[in-house]
Amino acid sequence: MSELIDNTKQRQTRLKELILRLHNGDDIEEVTRIFKNEFKSVTGAEIAQMEYNLVQEGVSIEEIQNLCDIHASLFTGSVFQLHSDEITINPITEFEEENSTIYDALMNFKADIQLAFDVNVLRKHVSSFQPTFDAIVKHYEDKENILFPMLEKRGDFIIPKVMWGVDNKIRKSIKESLQLSNEDVSFKKLQSQLGKTIQLIEDMISKENNVLFPMLLEKLNQADLKVIAKAREQHDKETTYEPVSETNTEIRDEALNMSMGYLTHEQVNAIFNTVPFDMTFVNAANKVTFVTQGKERIFERPISVINRSVDMCHPPQSVDIVMGIVDDLRSGRKDHEDFWINFRGKRVHIRYYAIRNEENEYLGTLEVTQDISEIQHLEGEKRLVNV
Repeated sequence: MSELIDNTKQRQTRLKELILRLHNGDDIEEVTRIFKNEFKSVTGAEIAQMEYNLVQEGVSIEEIQNLCDIHASLFTGSVFQLHSDEITINPITEFEEENSTIYDALMNFKADIQLAFDVNVLRKHVSSFQPTFDAIVKHYEDKENILFPMLEKRGDFIIPKVMWGVDNKIRKSIKESLQLSNEDVSFKKLQSQLGKTIQLIEDMISKENNVLFPMLLEKLNQADLKVIAKAREQHDKETTYEPVSETNTEIRDEALNMSMGYLTHEQVNAIFNTVPFDMTFVNAANKVTFVTQGKERIFERPISVINRSVDMCHPPQSVDIVMGIVDDLRSGRKDHEDFWINFRGKRVHIRYYAIRNEENEYLGTLEVTQDISEIQHLEGEKRLVNV
């Protein structure tokens, strides 16, 4: 049996070698045997550093995304959590409990799919599992919007990029499964698609439990965990978000001179949180510095997004498009850019504005998002007040 490796540099070198063997198609059982002989355990931070080193040496994010399920299976049961006994507020537990609930439901769904005998039975199982699919999508959104920023603030960008890309693959697979269940397809085709989706979700549960969550517990302090808990609490509320700030700057109720007239801090805040659209401001340094807090947001923007770099607020597949828009607005090639999409049963209009001062200097980009479903159906005129 090989001796356990204790030297930090040697551990990183050896971990990288084993992962590269997997990337090159070596037998996973053989690589796993070697890993268990040479490593008693690894930390989430070590895994993150290893993936970062691979990217620095030319391995693409996409390739790591494609094989992250294999990475997760290699490390299963071997990830060691540091300092977890010192944590008194641990919102990560809530994410772990969600995974446990999702996993139990997923295994029951998997058994149902395997025992099904015709396509109509499959469709019924899919319909019953729909709430769990919704819960899975929400779980990923919370992970991306609340947990990933905490890692990015410590310079850990690879794990969020890799995992977000895989999340998108799972969301796409879920969507395809739901679409097929409503189409005239064969039993075999629908069963195959559902099996693929189940496996992707199961692999992500392993990746989160064995890499992401232990790494967060290693790196975050009590203050960070409180931010996560607060963001999760706000995300789950159906009422107006409470005003929040990442600074301790006191906001005094003094009048602000506007281009025409004046407003107090309280009035400005209330106006922004009342208008029937969401606004997010990205400053000239490409940092998110302001988000309106209206009652019915279209896209979630938790407290952890404040001071987050805008290129980390979007999945890898769309970040180039977003940064292209920002560059066009910054350079003056455009003053605004419009999009309209169908999103969760709503017709959503999205407009990006270049914000400039009186000297035409670029101050940042404002994203304005509005549900225009009802507006699109307006006809004639309305001149009287409803009674």
